[in-house]
Amino acid sequence: MTEEQIERYFEKLNENIKEYGYHLTYVSASDSPSFCYSTGIYSTYNIPEVFISSLPQGLCSEIIENYVEAFKDGKGIPLNEKLSFLTVRFPVYLINVPVSALKEYVLSSVKIYGDEKYKYLQVIYPDTEGNFPNDVGYDYDQEIMGKFIN
Repeated sequence: MTEEQIERYFEKLNENIKEYGYHLTYVSASDSPSFCYSTGIYSTYNIPEVFISSLPQGLCSEIIENYVEAFKDGKGIPLNEKLSFLTVRFPVYLINVPVSALKEYVLSSVKIYGDEKYKYLQVIYPDTEGNFPNDVGYDYDQEIMGKFIN
């Protein structure tokens, strides 16, 4: 990207945070799983940012939008519990992920937050047979960045 493109990207990111409370970045990769992450949720709502590996962009947007709506009022976020309300398609889990494990992925957040403290959760979802990671027969290319216990 050129300097001008980078500048326009961060202008758009800041506009989205100001208007919607957060910005979503979707990275489509050819040699590794694609991923999506939020920037601004932590500073706007004081709840962790979200990282999702290997799901389509529209589904990532749906899950993150529902996450913000469900937890922006300060209710406790259930970790390592099966949740069925972030998408009607399948249940998911939310797990803690150290920001240090995501530094190479969440570059917009790294730039926006700088040295400020912020947090990330990862959405963990089942394969097409309904198996989660750690279940016998689980078969999907989701990259798990934190510790998942189900």
